[in-house]
Amino acid sequence: MSILFRSALTRAVPRHINAFARSSSSSSSSSSSSSSSSSSSALKRTPLYNLHLAHGATMVPFAGYSMPVLYASQTHVESHKWVRKEAGLFDVSHMVQHRFRGKRAAAFLERITPAGIHELQPFHSTLSTLLLPETGGIVDDTIITKHSAEDFYVVTNAGCRDSDLQYIAQQMQDFNDVEHEVLDGWGILAVQGPRAAEVLQKVVKEDLGKIKFGMAAYIGFSNGDKYHVARGGYTGEDGFEISLPGDKTASFTQHLLGESDSILKLAGLAARDSLRLEAGMCLYGHDIDEQTTPIEASLAWTIPSRRRSDGGFHGYERIAAQLRDGVTRRRVGLTISGPPAREGCAVYDGEKVIGKITSGSPSPSLGTNVAMGYLEKGYWKAGTEVQVEVRGRKREGVVARMPFVKTQYFR
Repeated sequence: MSILFRSALTRAVPRHINAFARSSSSSSSSSSSSSSSSSSSALKRTPLYNLHLAHGATMVPFAGYSMPVLYASQTHVESHKWVRKEAGLFDVSHMVQHRFRGKRAAAFLERITPAGIHELQPFHSTLSTLLLPETGGIVDDTIITKHSAEDFYVVTNAGCRDSDLQYIAQQMQDFNDVEHEVLDGWGILAVQGPRAAEVLQKVVKEDLGKIKFGMAAYIGFSNGDKYHVARGGYTGEDGFEISLPGDKTASFTQHLLGESDSILKLAGLAARDSLRLEAGMCLYGHDIDEQTTPIEASLAWTIPSRRRSDGGFHGYERIAAQLRDGVTRRRVGLTISGPPAREGCAVYDGEKVIGKITSGSPSPSLGTNVAMGYLEKGYWKAGTEVQVEVRGRKREGVVARMPFVKTQYFR
């Protein structure tokens, strides 16, 4: 990577993330939007707020919370590369944690998502989508972990909190025997990177090797507590997400950082966004939304064969038709020359507009600009050359396979 490119990357991404954080807050629920637009004291705080400040974090409004975008010890590029090489710790306590319990909990989740809940083994997880009743669009993306046939742990996005809770309450009117609990005030720590298991193994009593990607367990830690640990994350690297009570989160984080022999470093929203983009992962409200179906979003793989044939989830008719007949637009990856293409940039074939960018930034790992967006049918094949309008000029772009950076999951 050239010095010029590295310098531009370091400057540009934090500005992008700050703008993205503001837009994310404004596009979320009304209560999150109003608190984001008011004084910083009105923003919600995670259990690690004071720890972030103590480590020199630059805090920004994000989904109604005050969240760290960068830390004083590292630039965005340094933090991004550290996670790819060592291990980073992300505070994702703003995410909404749910528990659904009851004999019909699985049936309820199969009503509002296309996931194969019944086939899911205990303490295994699946990525899914909450679907609108009629349109088949995506209300939110979510991770569902099955603890037992009658007990499920679900994580949804903070920016969709109010709309999600309203949607869930509405849908539960036909499932009033299902218990729904929101774990307000709890923390989630995401330890990500090739040395994540090495770091976490120092403070647990059990062999983490028994937990593969997409699995979870209640793990005993050296402080005497047991926490819910899921193997996965939002970076494309090996990693773990730890759910724990809010009053334990700060002290546990300090202990984990202290025991890591400097392998583990705090990472913020700037690195989280560029890492997930390199991994080809969607950001809700940008790459997926209520007007987009899982098929258009290239997420058909989240719908198992039984659900495709049996249906029973909201939006099934539209989605089944798209599975059968195809779609007219689809999410794809692109590499782009010149300045990075940001959300909203138009994509052309000559003078014809054929799509738009939904996420884009420089890639610290690759030394080029990457993006994802939606293109018309006929332009999806990897290697297809297009033009992307950036800063008033058309730049050369090429459709690329995702992920841009190979994932390193522990399977």
